[in-house]
Amino acid sequence: MTTAVAERRFKDVMAGVSGPVTIVTAFDEGVPHGTTVTAFASLSLDPPMVTVALSESSTLLPKIIRSGRFGVNLLAASQEALAGRFARRDVDRFADADWHADNGLPRLAGCLGWVACDVARTVRGGDHVLLLGTVTDARRSSPEAPLIYLDRAFGTLLPGPGNTPSITSRTVS
Repeated sequence: MTTAVAERRFKDVMAGVSGPVTIVTAFDEGVPHGTTVTAFASLSLDPPMVTVALSESSTLLPKIIRSGRFGVNLLAASQEALAGRFARRDVDRFADADWHADNGLPRLAGCLGWVACDVARTVRGGDHVLLLGTVTDARRSSPEAPLIYLDRAFGTLLPGPGNTPSITSRTVS
């Protein structure tokens, strides 16, 4: 069991690790569902696979397990408001969102990239479930800079002098 001090220290350390901001989506009985996720990574090239971690209490998790599929929308720097909306629980996340069905999954418009997946396996890890997804489709849609999460704030990577990336961040509201 983690102590309160160890948990706080762990959170502080992990806040210094940047992650891509994505919105993971699925259909359940024809209704689109989604949530903001920063625990997303490439896993394998052969076969192409990704990982997504969702809280055991996530309302999206049982929908993905039931359908056996999920989509990952990689957000562009200009989509910070969309990330905030899909992180909230008290709103209709898809209301006023520009989206369409792609490969039988909800795909949001204007994203940097899109990955459609079949669930290959689920792995429990503490209070989260790791979804291992076999990629069935992948597309890069925009050359815009990515939206990232670092030090408890959204930001982006911008080309700096000599093409060295520099990070700009904004406070999460």
